[in-house]
Amino acid sequence: MKNMWKRAAAAVMLLVCGLAAGCGNTQTAGSQSRQGEQKVVVYMPSPTKLADQLAAGFTAKTGIKVEQFQGTTGQILARMEAEKSHPQADVVILASWSDGMSLKKKDLLLAYEPKNGDLMPDTWKDDAHMMYGTSASAVGVIYNTAVFPQLNADWGELASDPAYQNQMVIPDPKKSGSCKDFIDGFVTSKGDQGWSVLQGLFHQGMEVRGANKAALESVLTGEKGILIAGVDYNAFEAMKKGEPIAIYYPQGGTVVNPRPAMIMKAAPDQENAKKFMDYLLSDEAQKMVEDAYLLPGRTDIKQDNRTALSEIAQIHADWDEMEKQADQIMKRFAAMAGTGR
Repeated sequence: MKNMWKRAAAAVMLLVCGLAAGCGNTQTAGSQSRQGEQKVVVYMPSPTKLADQLAAGFTAKTGIKVEQFQGTTGQILARMEAEKSHPQADVVILASWSDGMSLKKKDLLLAYEPKNGDLMPDTWKDDAHMMYGTSASAVGVIYNTAVFPQLNADWGELASDPAYQNQMVIPDPKKSGSCKDFIDGFVTSKGDQGWSVLQGLFHQGMEVRGANKAALESVLTGEKGILIAGVDYNAFEAMKKGEPIAIYYPQGGTVVNPRPAMIMKAAPDQENAKKFMDYLLSDEAQKMVEDAYLLPGRTDIKQDNRTALSEIAQIHADWDEMEKQADQIMKRFAAMAGTGR
């Protein structure tokens, strides 16, 4: 009788496993279900309009639905951390190249060579074929022209001239990947001189104000006159709308930040992820990037609606060193912001 019950129980388990499309392999079953839906899950940073256009364009071209999560780099990374036991993202785009490098070092990325990747700057793609800067931004000095009709001061002047006292804000690097990469790049390239400039800016009363849009808003309203390390595409978009602001890139140099697009190794649908990566470097998608005032990821795309890449004075960005020192730099920066020095 006992043997009969054991055989019956085993038969039931086999039936259940068969219906579940493979006992103990729920991830594969979930992947098959998503493939049947023809969907790709993409985590994208701002600008929101560009993310929506890319999703709509890809679906129109392929018939594959795009499920999006939009947020700052910090929000995207926090969501990925929360989902690490059950990954959802197929493709992740960040506003910080160094944060993409961190994902690569954690062995979270899949190697793939997208179409038109050969048309990209060599420094905007990694040798392992895991990270592709399909767009880029730079940070500059954004100022309210009603407060300062003209401004072209270099970093050291901003940090020392009394004319700029209590007039400056900077985005919070915990919320802005582009600002974080600028601070990391500024300090690793300039050393003690870089820290002295940051100290001077805080002595001048510079305040930390949220993510990029929140920081920009205080300058748009005229509450503050100058935004330090403001992301450039926001400025060009606001200027197009007639806002009383202007932007320049100090002669001391800034960081041009490729925005890495990556396929996750744990992507539930890697094939659709590869198709989305191909689309990001297509003529259509790169035109959307240009229209959003970002720097296109392809060198053959010409741009005339903003400052060209060749006209931006750049700091040499040692991304490996920046990633290595990032935690230490952010702790010291936070301490300065808290004490004003």
